[in-house]
Amino acid sequence: MKLKAQPYDIEVGRYEIIINALDADELGIHAGDRVQIKNRDTITAVVETTDAIIPPGKVGVYREAWEALKAIPDEVVDVLAAERPRSIQSIKKKMDKEKLTSEEMHDIIADIVDGNLTEVELTAFVTASYIYGMDADEIEWMTRAMVKTGDQVSFDVHPVMDHHSIGGVPGNKISLCVVPIVAAAGLLIPKTSSRAITGAGGSADLMEILAPVSFSAEEVKKMTTKVGGCLVWGGATNIAPADDKIIGVEYPLSIDPKSQLIASVMAKKFAVGADTMVLDIPMGNQSKIATIQDARKLARDFIELGDRLKMRVECAITYGGSPIGRAIGGGLEVQEALVMLEKYEGPTSFLEKTVSIAGMLLEMGGVAAKNEGSKMAIDLVKSGKALKKFKEIIEVQGGDPNITSEQVPVGDKVATVLSPQDGYVLEIYNKRLVAVCRTAGAPHDKGAGLLIHHKKGEYVKKGDGLFTLYADKEWKLDAAIKESLRDPIMFVEGMVLEKVQVV
Repeated sequence: MKLKAQPYDIEVGRYEIIINALDADELGIHAGDRVQIKNRDTITAVVETTDAIIPPGKVGVYREAWEALKAIPDEVVDVLAAERPRSIQSIKKKMDKEKLTSEEMHDIIADIVDGNLTEVELTAFVTASYIYGMDADEIEWMTRAMVKTGDQVSFDVHPVMDHHSIGGVPGNKISLCVVPIVAAAGLLIPKTSSRAITGAGGSADLMEILAPVSFSAEEVKKMTTKVGGCLVWGGATNIAPADDKIIGVEYPLSIDPKSQLIASVMAKKFAVGADTMVLDIPMGNQSKIATIQDARKLARDFIELGDRLKMRVECAITYGGSPIGRAIGGGLEVQEALVMLEKYEGPTSFLEKTVSIAGMLLEMGGVAAKNEGSKMAIDLVKSGKALKKFKEIIEVQGGDPNITSEQVPVGDKVATVLSPQDGYVLEIYNKRLVAVCRTAGAPHDKGAGLLIHHKKGEYVKKGDGLFTLYADKEWKLDAAIKESLRDPIMFVEGMVLEKVQVV
């Protein structure tokens, strides 16, 4: 069928078109089917149908498909029914609880990257993986497919270091200090990080306050070769691009399949050229991993996949029951990280975790003796070498290397929540804390966040400040205050948790 093409400047993440229902009937297709569109080039696109938006005789072409087709408005194109991708049969196979082959896994990942799967088909794959899981072979094949379908970085000098946290704990800004410490020791550490999905700030969100974070894989290599390290947003590199599309489905379902978590992390590290990695697994009843047994099992799975990929992986099981440091969100976390590098001062939880993870990397990299890594990390901070290296990283990424902790902007709309009584802080609820920060504007508003004045186990008197909220906008601050009072983030000994009344 010949139809006049018209552009729809809407990004949908795959090749997609919209045609009138009458034309769809004549072609014998339905919403969700595929068509081939031909002019000078040929593309395959997913179909949407409409009774009103597009008149008969025309085809609306969304942004990605329009750019690939290189059409001009009202150009006549051929639209023909097309077969569904072969990978759909493999997805059905996974839904039937069967093991996939290496080729089948590659087909699925390639079609995810190329935008050949509909939202429903991708969701089916993610859900089946969540319900039935994957064995070690499937995880390896998924990891290799994610690497192969994106850009890769290869360094001439080894080892290439990296570290990653599986997340779930507020205030985990340690990458801003670990990267310059390791690089200051003469090792390479090209750190690709994520933006926050459900948290108050991912490492990329924090680094973006100091310097740009969107770079290509080749730029990552050049920056790392020049100054020893970088801290960039992985989503801009086209490294393991299937990962972001899979995460886009997991987020609304609030699921994080273990098999895909492992493949996601290892694919990004493998693709960036890392051959040595420390994985941080926060463990506790408020983190992603609740028990030490689960944490050890996950560690073994990561180490096994590392062996298959010829990567050396060590895991640190850390305490995930309360925030890391006292600053949560945007500029507040950046301030806390810079103070650590400037003066080696800050909350014990933050300092100790940072030097422990950095120390493991220094020992694995062969620049520190066994059990001496943490001491070397501290020396690199106290000598000023780590701060100097961080300034080099900021500068090579296009930021101001002269910025200090005092110059990092934070929200100017401020309110402190006070303790209702005397007592010990018995609990801090991580999820509630993050919800309040997000209500205040984090991670979008870089000045939004929360500063904790008293942590678990500390004694407070009635009227003492428990925490201070920061926001860039007054209405967001008001909303965050109400949220923190409606669903308290801290429990002080003797507080009434909830009133239950007979109606």
